[in-house]
Amino acid sequence: MLGGRRQPRPGQLDPFKPHLDKRWAEGLTNAIQLHSELQSLGYRGSYQIISDYLRPGRRRRIRVVRPVLPGARQVTRWIMRHPDRLSEREDQQLTEILTRCPELAAAHRLVRGFAEILSTRTGQHLKDWVVSARAEGLPDLHSFATGLEKGWDAVVQGLTSRWNSGPVEGRVNHIEMIERRMFGRAKLPLLRKRVLLTAAR
Repeated sequence: MLGGRRQPRPGQLDPFKPHLDKRWAEGLTNAIQLHSELQSLGYRGSYQIISDYLRPGRRRRIRVVRPVLPGARQVTRWIMRHPDRLSEREDQQLTEILTRCPELAAAHRLVRGFAEILSTRTGQHLKDWVVSARAEGLPDLHSFATGLEKGWDAVVQGLTSRWNSGPVEGRVNHIEMIERRMFGRAKLPLLRKRVLLTAAR
């Protein structure tokens, strides 16, 4: 039409854009693979034309910020921490992770069960806990259960009675710390005096 606006001529890629958009939506974003596909469909243009057409879509994908998944150490801390000390967000994330991993859910259940026995001093339930631990395919907990069985009487007593050797062991550790600090710098009389003074505090 004279004096009218000239319509742009269709480019080489135009007939193939619906196919490109479909493949992009399906997750194929590699321009080299898409160029090969289009060639098999009759496309005779260059790879660069396809790359230029896909560039805005790549930029949009880069701008999408994906949530950072918690690492193994973080999940371990959540499992070992008392449930009341988890924030609402941490509890939600932990629940989602346990839902996706049955082995981790089993480990979480056993850890919480042992913590309950430990905090309530109900060592009479320890045998049931060991049986449950051995029923799961968790080698590390199997080893832990074996260690408990080696000193069974002492373990049950420690998880049942309110008496324990904690204060004595703490004092021994304190003395060893003083000895390491003073090693090679003082003789026994000074070490003895320092131990007695700190014990009196």
